[in-house]
Order: sequence, then structure tokens, then C-alpha cells
Amino acid sequence: MPKSNQVLGIIGGGQLGSLLASAAKKLHIKTVILTDDRKAPAKNFCDEIIFSDYEDEKKISEFANKVDIVTFEFENIPFGVLNTISKSKKILPDPKINQIVQNRKKEKTFINDIGIQTTSWAYIKSKEDIIKNKSLLPGLLKTCTLGYDGRGQFLINDLDKIDEKLDFSNEYILEKLVNLKKEISVVLTRYLNGEFSIYEPFENKHKNQILIISKIPADIGRKVFEQSKVSAKLIAEKLNYVGTMCVEFFLDKDDNLLVNEIAPRVHNSGHLTINAFNVSQFENHLRSVCGLERVELKKIKNAEMTNIIGEQILNYRNKNFNKNEFFFDYLKTEIKEKRKMGHITILK
Repeated sequence: MPKSNQVLGIIGGGQLGSLLASAAKKLHIKTVILTDDRKAPAKNFCDEIIFSDYEDEKKISEFANKVDIVTFEFENIPFGVLNTISKSKKILPDPKINQIVQNRKKEKTFINDIGIQTTSWAYIKSKEDIIKNKSLLPGLLKTCTLGYDGRGQFLINDLDKIDEKLDFSNEYILEKLVNLKKEISVVLTRYLNGEFSIYEPFENKHKNQILIISKIPADIGRKVFEQSKVSAKLIAEKLNYVGTMCVEFFLDKDDNLLVNEIAPRVHNSGHLTINAFNVSQFENHLRSVCGLERVELKKIKNAEMTNIIGEQILNYRNKNFNKNEFFFDYLKTEIKEKRKMGHITILK
């Protein structure tokens, strides 16, 4: 199996950067991470790390000069950073895609324009806009930018329950609540030559809007299984995407499949691929952005991945595990409530 001697730059030093850096070692890819977090856990896994404010052009140029190609572990990167780096080095996935998926209005419009169904929604700039779209209540009001793991989201049950403290200098979308049956996601990798590696859909369970469990096989019918993969593939093609990405779906009680959002990066629900498949989502991402050959996907076992949140990590660090249990400690220095500290995958 051909290996690489490339140097890959990764913007962001959280757990996704850590897992990318770990996977890179297998392929002989050296990793240099750029992060503004001096406690970034990826420092334990990468070959080199550069700590820098994202406004420091000198440090950003230093980072760019050390690497052959650049990728990222989170999508909300200041455009100025990407612009500076792209003058000298190729960034994959294309940063222009971030401008679509960083903004919920642009993202929903893009998905609907290519003929894929989402939840019913409206663009909101004022309380009056909510009143005009009262048919979407009960609904979730979401900031157009910078919302994840439930941040920037407000439940509105009726017009009398609109929070007077809402800041309408922000842009929002209002989404009608779904009569939810379950949530699934499709993780896929698209290569430079247009080839795909598409994992089977994962079934996901959330608590307080944070992913807790992902498992395969998903308890869904064949039609939904196939439709989710076709929709995710179409989204990647229309974006001319290169790398690993995730499409999150809602499945309602009538078995309507609705795209929730696109994540233009490796994804938490795909962590089980490290142990359940011959090629993980992280290795696939590295192979695609570094121009290496695609390896045909093969499932090894069914699996269930559980996120370890906050102080739960203390129950795992000195535990003995069975042969079918795989524990990953992200080595974060501070334990915080609702913070993802690690995960465990159990092969079934």
C-alpha cells in the first residue's frame, strides 16, 4: 500500500485534529497543527504544533511554509486565515464551501435548490418575521452562524413565548419542529478523481442536543438507507467536495428523510469507523486530500460508539476493557460539563 511523505497542515487542535494526526502516522504523513488554543489536545498526537492567534499573519505564513497541503477540523475559521494560506498552499476541502455551510440560510437554500428536502424553514430578521411565519411554530429559532451542539438555538412554542431578549441584530432561521422518529447521518469521502467511499448510515442519539451514541446498523428500511446515501452523494458532487464530510438527517414519523445540516469535515458520528471498517473516515480524508489511492471499504463488524462527556472520563481512564471495546482518551487537560472528553466503541 503506497505511503506518503507529505506534510499536512491541519487548522484546529481539538479531538478531530487529534484523530486525523493519529491516522496520518499510518500513512507516513507528517502533521503540523495551527491552533489558537494553548491547551489543544492535538499537541499530544501531531508532529508539530504552532500556537497562534488567527489574526497573526506572520505565524500563519510560518505554518503555510512548513506544509505541502492544508485541511481543517472545524468549519468556522476566519476567512482571512484561509485567504492568507490559500495564496501559497492548496486547502482542501475548498474554503468556498465553508461560506455556504457556515450560514444556515445559505446552507438550506443550497440543499433545497438541488432538490433535496429539509425541514420547513424561514429567514428571520425581526419579531415581525416570526409572526409572519407563525405556521412554523412550534419551531426552533437558530442563529445563521456559529451554532453547534445546541448553542444559538431557542425553542419557540407560540407567539406569546418569544423571548424579548432575543438580539435581532443577529440573523436567524426558524425551523418547524419535526415529528421525529430518529436521526441518522451519512459520512462519505469524495476523492479528487470523483470516486467515492460512502459508509452505511449511522443511527444517532442525542441528549441535550449533544451526540451521545452512534451505531450501525441503523434501524431503518432499505428505501431510507439508499435515499440517504444518494442525497449525501449528490450534495458532495454539487459542492465539488474533496475530503470526508457528513450529512445529518432527520427521519420523521412518516418516514420522510430531511437534511438537517452538512458538516464539511470528519464527524463525531463517524468515530466508529476507526474500528468497524478497514479504512476509517480519518484515513479516507487524508487519502483524498493528499492525493493517495482509494481503498475499497469493507465493514469488519457492527458497532456502537458512545461519547464520554465531562467527568464520565474518570470512570474510564483506569478501566480494563474487553477485546471488543476500544477506548479513546482525547487527553484534554480540563474536564468541563458537556465537554467531549473521549469515546468508546464496542464491536458487536
